[in-house]
Amino acid sequence: MPETYWTVRWPDGQEERLFSPSTVIAELFTAGTEYPVDDFLHRSRIGLERASNRVAARYGFACSSAMAQLDRIEARIATLNTDSEAKIACLSITT
Repeated sequence: MPETYWTVRWPDGQEERLFSPSTVIAELFTAGTEYPVDDFLHRSRIGLERASNRVAARYGFACSSAMAQLDRIEARIATLNTDSEAKIACLSITT
């Protein structure tokens, strides 16, 4: 399973490289696209849960790194002072 990284720009301008143990994340995000915060969180949850499930199907155990990444995304979003117009930009996706 190829690891996938995607780089995002948060509404406050900071950039961060995120991790997925599977390319499934590229099915949900497109480089160069901005997502409303709620949509970004929803897509992240779906993608990282699917990625963890793919690891479980292949190796017999869920991917703790995927769930840890989701926890970090949720924590980061919880700290944002955003309005309903705030967006998170997906800058790149690499495998």
